[in-house]
Amino acid sequence: MMTAPSTALLARVVLERTIAIARIPAPSGSETRRAELVQGWWTDDGWDKVDIDETGNVWALARSGTGGAIVVCAHLDTVFPDDVAHDVREADGRLFGPGVGDDSVAVASLSAVGDLLRSTSGRPVWLVATVGEEGLGNLRGIRGALDHFGSPIDVVIALEGNYLGRVSATGVGSIRWRVNVTGPGGHAWEAPDAPSAIHAVAAMVAEIGTLRVADARTAVNVGGIGGGEAINARARSAWFELDLRADDAAALDALGLGARSAIDHHVDEGLEVRIEELGRRPAGRLDDDHPLVLAAISALKSAGIEPALVATSTDANAAHDRGIPAIALGITTGGGEHTPGEWIDVAPIADGLAILAATIASLEEALA
Repeated sequence: MMTAPSTALLARVVLERTIAIARIPAPSGSETRRAELVQGWWTDDGWDKVDIDETGNVWALARSGTGGAIVVCAHLDTVFPDDVAHDVREADGRLFGPGVGDDSVAVASLSAVGDLLRSTSGRPVWLVATVGEEGLGNLRGIRGALDHFGSPIDVVIALEGNYLGRVSATGVGSIRWRVNVTGPGGHAWEAPDAPSAIHAVAAMVAEIGTLRVADARTAVNVGGIGGGEAINARARSAWFELDLRADDAAALDALGLGARSAIDHHVDEGLEVRIEELGRRPAGRLDDDHPLVLAAISALKSAGIEPALVATSTDANAAHDRGIPAIALGITTGGGEHTPGEWIDVAPIADGLAILAATIASLEEALA
């Protein structure tokens, strides 16, 4: 049986691969170049069953075994469009560039984790580089991956590059709508009582902004708004885009009902409203004493890192929705995610790889 290479050696390879993949633009829906690069890496690394599925995800079997599978995934896509310069530079112990932490270093780390498990035995370990995790990708990749997988899955571990120290056992769910309001319009002076789509949208947004759900953490955001034709015309059309979030499925449903009620409340006679669902992410959670959560906490503490239990929105959400235990973990520390000034720390990568491998080993012992 092959001996696993050192984490220091693997960390250098991870850094090189992070730089390579971060230089390739990959907005959701345009991950093909990154997927092909990862497929080439994993083929060269000697993994079994390397493939790109019909959804665009890249697969590899890093360890054969018996029992339900351990799926370790990281997403290929970023929030940045093609016209953003994907320049990557290393300076003062950090790597800078769009998407280096979210999620390039995690994708680059998948094969390294497999390397650390080469000399071990246990459950099958699958590596998956997913598409469509960000924004309106709506978890398309991981949903497709779970559909594609024909065997039982014991756990899913989603890697988010700059989450080191965080254990996310709670998946923040979301509902995303584009609300379109239309009407007849009219002259601002000659027809001052004609219904205005803009006035209606403004009233809807104001009421939606007050929504809360008792005993739950929620967030309401209108991220885009527009409409109208002229300063002296009653607006014939207006729209807004809405993002509702909650860390509990029932609370998320309540937010959705509240938003729908607020919209209906302000549809004046003569106006029509159309709600287009742009995306929906399920909420879900694991108990803090679940073996997977305890394994991650133990691995972090053994490395001298105090774990922080947090709620996030990741590929793990899709697993929660199907009753598959799932968490999100990190590889290193960093900041500025979703901005061109994003950065990660280089030194902790080796620790992050070791902690992830230790989490899997601890979980295997708990499930034995």
